[in-house]
Parts: sequence; C-alpha cells; structure tokens
Amino acid sequence: MIDYVPISHRDNQNGTKIFEILMPRFGLGVWQMDDDECKSSIIHALDNGYRLIDTATAYGNENAVGEAIRSSKIPRDEIFVVTKLRRVHATGFDETISQCRESLQRLGLDFVDLYLVHAPPENISVRGDVWEAMEACLKLGLTKSIGVSNYGIEHLEAMKEYATILPSVNQIEVHPWLQRLELRKANEMIGAVTMGYSPLARGHKVTDPNLASIAQSIGCTPAQAAIKWVYDTGCITIPKSSNPARIIENIDSLNIDISDVIEDFSSLDESYISGWNPTIEP
Repeated sequence: MIDYVPISHRDNQNGTKIFEILMPRFGLGVWQMDDDECKSSIIHALDNGYRLIDTATAYGNENAVGEAIRSSKIPRDEIFVVTKLRRVHATGFDETISQCRESLQRLGLDFVDLYLVHAPPENISVRGDVWEAMEACLKLGLTKSIGVSNYGIEHLEAMKEYATILPSVNQIEVHPWLQRLELRKANEMIGAVTMGYSPLARGHKVTDPNLASIAQSIGCTPAQAAIKWVYDTGCITIPKSSNPARIIENIDSLNIDISDVIEDFSSLDESYISGWNPTIEP
C-alpha cells in the first residue's frame, strides 16, 4: 500500500507552515515515453494502485498524460499530477505563468497538484522573478503546490533571499549509488520533501553484483531492492517503466522489508550521476 506524505509551504520570514496537502510517496515517471506508450503505461499503473504521475513539458507527453487520466476510471481528485516548467522557458515572470497555463491546456486539466521549476534558471538574475511567478500560479489556483527540481544546496540557500513561500518539494536524482545525504538534509531544513527520480540510475546499475547479493538475501529482484531503499529513505519515489509486468513489480517493491540489510546499502554510495546534474551549477 502506498503511503502519503504531507508536503507543505512555509513562510520564508518565520518558517511557519502556511498550508499542506497530501502527496503519494510512490508513482510513475514518464520521461522519454512517446504518447501511446505513455498513455497505456499510465492506465495500467492507475489500474494497479498508482496514484502519482510525474511528467514535464520537456518530456513532450503532457497531452498523453491528460488523455490517460480522462480514460481511467479513477476520479481526478485521487490522481496526483506533477509537471514542470522547462528550463529554457524559465526566463521571467510572465513567461512562467504562460507556460503553466500551456501545460494545463496540453494536459486538459484545470490544475496540477504540483508544479516544479525543472532546474535552476540559467540566467541567475531571473530566478527571483521565476519563483515569484510560481507563487502567483499557486495563488491563481493553477497548481495546488509548487516546488523545484535539480536545485543544489546553494540554490536552496539563495531562495531565502527572494522567496516569499519556500518550495514544498525538491526533485533530485537519488538512488543507492547517489545517496545525497547533505542535499536531502538541506531540503528538510527548508521544509521541502525530497522527491527522488531515477531510483535505478537509469538502469545503469541494475547489474551491480553487490546489489544482486543484497536482493538475493531478501528474496527480491535487484530493481525492487534499489527502489525500496529510495522509498525507505523517506523520498517520494517515481521509477519509470512502460513494461506492464515491471510496473507491477515496481509497486510490489513496497512490500519488501530491507531493514536487515540497510547497512549493506551504505557501501554502494559512489556519488554516481546517471544523468544531468544542475545541482552543482552556479
């Protein structure tokens, strides 16, 4: 059974909680899925207990996500939808609000549940304007919550200089080979929940013999062991798969107990980045 976690927005001045909503701690990522693949994967996932779908403008499949949601038998208020402001569009206040509205049009939704800045805007001077617009999207009801993605510790610290409301989520790459203890702690310090993407390091590490040994000792697949480790750190976890059997295998990982081997995972950390890493940029 999928747990839910409260994600909250805090006042930057005094740290008080303004409000919070509940978010599923496990879901389906749809990066690099074409429309047909995306739609069928989401419908299959929703039919098998998933309630969180993570997409982005950059993925090019927001239309398919919306079609899948409308095709499912699950009420809209039970499905938590995440999308993201594309980095090349994070150029200023008006453009940010316009892009959020365009995402909603593609999705065919009145609102999303979480809207993220996909990465720190490359133009440092507009970061405050972009976040002000994110706050405006929240006030306008275009999204129920706002957050960031691929923000490093320095980016989070800098937000304290311009944010009125602090982000509820920071979505970053997290897996047993990239455990990011300090960044996860920095997220916690500003009241943001860590959302971990690529829990399987984009498949690069699934054949790791050390992971295979851990998985064998607890009677699960290596992929399940890695996914459950990310989940048990407290991260919102969004493995991507378009394979129907793996979609079920992934959610079944939540039933696995890794407590007896948790120390074995510590030795896997090697700061391995499987994709891009804007967290270290200026």
